[in-house]
Amino acid sequence: MIGWLAVFFLMGAAGTWLARRYALQRDLVDEPGDRRSHAVRTPRGGGIALVAVLLVACIALALREPLHAPWLAAFGAGIALVAGVGWVDDHRPLSPWLRLSVHCLAAVVFLAPVWMATGDLLLVVLGFALIVTLTNVWNFMDGINGLAASQAALVSAALALVLGGPAVALGWALVAGCLGFLPFNFPSARIFLGDVGSGTLGYGVGALMVLATLPQPDAAAWLLLPVAPFLVDAGLTLGRRVIRGERWWTPHVQHAYQVWANSAGHPCVTIAYGAVTLAGVLGTLALVGSGRGPAFMAAFVLAWYTSAAFAWLWLQKRARGGVIGREERDRFE
Repeated sequence: MIGWLAVFFLMGAAGTWLARRYALQRDLVDEPGDRRSHAVRTPRGGGIALVAVLLVACIALALREPLHAPWLAAFGAGIALVAGVGWVDDHRPLSPWLRLSVHCLAAVVFLAPVWMATGDLLLVVLGFALIVTLTNVWNFMDGINGLAASQAALVSAALALVLGGPAVALGWALVAGCLGFLPFNFPSARIFLGDVGSGTLGYGVGALMVLATLPQPDAAAWLLLPVAPFLVDAGLTLGRRVIRGERWWTPHVQHAYQVWANSAGHPCVTIAYGAVTLAGVLGTLALVGSGRGPAFMAAFVLAWYTSAAFAWLWLQKRARGGVIGREERDRFE
């Protein structure tokens, strides 16, 4: 296992280095502006290295565990679909509805063998919603240095610890790939994930969460703890933009992590989000298999998400107060 993880780490690092060279040669860069959180021109598309890591891991595991080849092939096909539309979008912007349609198709492709193996319609429906949601949430939350990749690594590590069979190796492969990518993206960014990478990470995490529920469906709610920072920030920000009648699918800097990074800096915010997610990871590991009843599980998860929602509200109000304060000072200068 250690040898394979070293290979995936090196693949992540080498693939990111090659992707950066490609992006610079093709002038595939993100420009700074009012709707972005970075201050300098930065190449994008480094997440293609993580796509390669996951596809190689799927192939290697399918050869070693042929009984699991159907769902591994479905996982790889879904990754290829999400990454493919993201790669094209990184080169030439596509309609958000086209991207969403491909994400839905990728979720269906992955869940088809899950449906055939379990016949559990509720699992398939909830899994579809989860995968499509996280695929897009990771894209929404990929706006500052190191955030999306570090969150994916932490959540995938938690899932690898509660998964069974070859899914364990798949989870650790995603962790290793992210660790290979992060030195190029944190604390300063020499390349961004791009849509090819952010969508792949969200899809991979969502699919692994579905796999984690198969052997122990009673623990499904606990798996929501590590993704609370992303789901709450993305969900509340999106909801507010919809209520305001804004074009919610366009780039913006209204997420809590973005407004906080504007004053505290990218590394501070990424580390803080990581600490919260790590607490969720430790809580998940402590509570999975604890035998707690559904009532306790629901109350704990609700309390966790409610706390995250209050933190989001506090950060938004704090940022708004800072803006108003600057405007008042400018008025008298």
